[in-house]
Amino acid sequence: MSGSAHKVLLVEDERTIREAVEAYLERDGFWVKSVGDGYAALEAFAKGGFDLVVLDLMLPKVPGEEVCRRIRDHSDVPIIMLTAKGSEEERVRGLEIGADDYLVKPFSPRELVARVRALLRRAKADEAPQRDRADFGPLEIDLAGHRVRLGGVELDLTASEYKLLVTLSRYPGRVYSRMELVEKVLGYDFEGYERAIDSHVKNLRAKLDDDPKEPTFIHTVFGVGYRFDAPPHAEDAG
Repeated sequence: MSGSAHKVLLVEDERTIREAVEAYLERDGFWVKSVGDGYAALEAFAKGGFDLVVLDLMLPKVPGEEVCRRIRDHSDVPIIMLTAKGSEEERVRGLEIGADDYLVKPFSPRELVARVRALLRRAKADEAPQRDRADFGPLEIDLAGHRVRLGGVELDLTASEYKLLVTLSRYPGRVYSRMELVEKVLGYDFEGYERAIDSHVKNLRAKLDDDPKEPTFIHTVFGVGYRFDAPPHAEDAG
């Protein structure tokens, strides 16, 4: 494996699934560390250096939800959830605790590899910014530094939340459909992922202290999608 290979932490307690996914990822050029329980996952992640985490929710020792929360406490590394729970509520809950994407078992290892590649492309090779910084009143988006501040306080955004904010704020007032945001933020077009965008918007609004009933920044356009508005008197520093 070349020294430039992306490093993936694979956390899956079912041995057959773990071995199959590991084989597909390695065949596609990834360096993979695979573990079978939540404690081992946290121990491995603490050593650092991973570019992406593939995380099963149903884990022994430490549940996948808790592993996700602890990773999110200090890292915005992309996380793909694996879950046997097919209900929409369970998938949305996983996104709300910080996962960027999900796959419901049984799934195709080839699709998982495609999702991994899409998330890594988005995290590492976003569209080249047309400006270094954008100011919208109390909200500052530092595109060059990949940082967001609200009232001078830096926000802890996941990769998906950051990409969503940058996409919406690039053209204030423009309405984006959920499907457009799926393609621009998640990097692919799969049926049913509009709800994932809703979850990311909900999380982003909470971090922006943006009341969905009277939003300052992110407005819902019912039946269509979302738009970003600069607050009154805010000057864009582009």
